Amino acid sequence: MNAVISIITTMDDRETLERMGRQLLERRLIACLQVIGPIRSLYWWKGKVEESEEWMGIMKTRRDLYDRVEEEIKALHPYEVPEILAMEADKVVDTYAQWVMGETLA
Repeated sequence: MNAVISIITTMDDRETLERMGRQLLERRLIACLQVIGPIRSLYWWKGKVEESEEWMGIMKTRRDLYDRVEEEIKALHPYEVPEILAMEADKVVDTYAQWVMGETLA
């Protein structure tokens, strides 16, 4: 069976994150988006430490859709260098995995 993965990205605007998530949902590239925040981020950017308030989006999808989801995030994301991290689930309840597979493109 195709693996379930979670893809994480962050943005400085909740509405933009949700709009991107809705587009990915409508295209059936993800089964869900969870929005967490606001969170505080500290990071190196262009030679100095920056701080910002951001929102984290966690998307559930299938491993074989990762490249398409990444491409869409890059196209829709407002950041010059967006965070896009994917993690494969080690174990997933069968019914949840079936739901993710059923709600995304075959």
